[in-house]
Amino acid sequence: MKRRDLLKAAPAIVLMAASAQGYSLEVRANPELQAIVLPKPEKEGGKSVLAALSERKTNRSIGSKGLPLQVISNLLWAGFGVNRDSGSFGKKGRTAPSASNSQEIDLYVALPEGVYLYEAANHQLLPVAEGDFRARAGRGKAATAPLNIFYIADLSRYDQGPSQPDRKIGDPEVQKSYYFTDTGFIAQNIYLCAASFGLAAWFHNCDKENTIGEFKLKPTQKVLFAQTVGYPE
Repeated sequence: MKRRDLLKAAPAIVLMAASAQGYSLEVRANPELQAIVLPKPEKEGGKSVLAALSERKTNRSIGSKGLPLQVISNLLWAGFGVNRDSGSFGKKGRTAPSASNSQEIDLYVALPEGVYLYEAANHQLLPVAEGDFRARAGRGKAATAPLNIFYIADLSRYDQGPSQPDRKIGDPEVQKSYYFTDTGFIAQNIYLCAASFGLAAWFHNCDKENTIGEFKLKPTQKVLFAQTVGYPE
């Protein structure tokens, strides 16, 4: 299969891969955009974990200079990429934990040309909506920063079947505690990765109303927060 044909077929391939992992991933692809196959994440280099912790901070002074695709690849993998083939509950393991390995947090990536969904199993960005939606992440520098990551929870990922040991996982208040906590794990990973490579990062609130329709979200999805990353000014 040629690369161009592979990119066009990517959404269907991802649906099969997601189904094999035990959860449903619905991708409503935008025909005007193509999937972006990310380069393999760099797992060496940068500052040590302790050095990154020492330098981790919120920096809202973020420039508009674009980030190389390799840097975006590293950030997304660090945040919530696949780091082992065998995790709990029959799913792949990720760089951040989640309740019962539900993996209920999706990362929607707003770039200048459009919005993409980070698909961790194949480490790629799937097209969602064409256009510049970075301003939906917030005011000020967020609207012009090269990368905005939206944290969106999909409540349908919480398995309430007979094999689920957590009998309270269907409680909306319990779910809320889970998806807020799980978002925090991912956001901190991205903060540390940004600090390790000298980038500026900012975790903040976002437009929770307009993004629902613009990102083509399902009724089971909830918009939570956004995180802006770029070169410091």
